[in-house]
Amino acid sequence: MESPVIQKFKGKQVMQMQQLSRLSLVPTHERSPAEEVELAATAISLDVRLRPSDMPAHMQDRALRCARLQLDSSAPVSRPNPTHLARALKKEFDSLYGPAWHCVVGTSFGSFVTHSRGGFVYFSIDSLSVLLFKTEVQLVAEPGA
Repeated sequence: MESPVIQKFKGKQVMQMQQLSRLSLVPTHERSPAEEVELAATAISLDVRLRPSDMPAHMQDRALRCARLQLDSSAPVSRPNPTHLARALKKEFDSLYGPAWHCVVGTSFGSFVTHSRGGFVYFSIDSLSVLLFKTEVQLVAEPGA
């Protein structure tokens, strides 16, 4: 029989491993080889570099196409506006897949986020990096209510 201290330590290790497996972005949505090839072809055709993701292929495809369309529709002489791209992606995903999407766009940023399962994609397009993720919305009850 293990001591309570060892059991607590092992329990903590298991929790940390579970958290790391979520953070390591192991895809929770299994994709067929055909979906992988189709998504890779889309990324190549749109000149996008896919990075880690935990999102179904059709949603990734939507994010890549929306980003490319937004960047291509901006004035050709001006530099792309990261804020406009972030707003457009957030609005698109909020309207299609429900609320609580967040988007960060820029040339240099760090992040550490918690996301809903199946709601994370990170990619580079032109000179910009894009982080798009969904969080869960939960109502918080006031104490004593």
